[in-house]
Amino acid sequence: MRRSEIRELAFKLIYSLEIQKIDNLDEQIDLYIENSEITDKEAIEYIKDCIKGIEKNKETILQTIQNSLMQEWKIERISKINLSLLKLAIYEIKYKDIPYKVEINEVVELAKTYGEDTSSKFINGALAKVVKEL
Repeated sequence: MRRSEIRELAFKLIYSLEIQKIDNLDEQIDLYIENSEITDKEAIEYIKDCIKGIEKNKETILQTIQNSLMQEWKIERISKINLSLLKLAIYEIKYKDIPYKVEINEVVELAKTYGEDTSSKFINGALAKVVKEL
């Protein structure tokens, strides 16, 4: 399984967790992996790492997102899809040493597939500001 496919699976779980209340994160991850019939060990480890890493660094990631927005914007105004993509990208750029150009390109492509018409431009702009501040 290619890394971009695994990243897309991780995004789908992040989005799912964004729109539902969760009681047990590990249980939700296991259910998602089982229901999605993911058997690739690398994919499973990658997804678990992303979800747990985002949760562990949630406050810092959310603050980074807020700092990347125009002054009058608040996180609550961002669609759940865009928020999920930003969380994934920021986690990978800040905590996984994924080259930012690769990460931005892949997340923008996901935004084109799953987001609104303007999502890819929004994500690209927000991540450009994040990278500039790093």
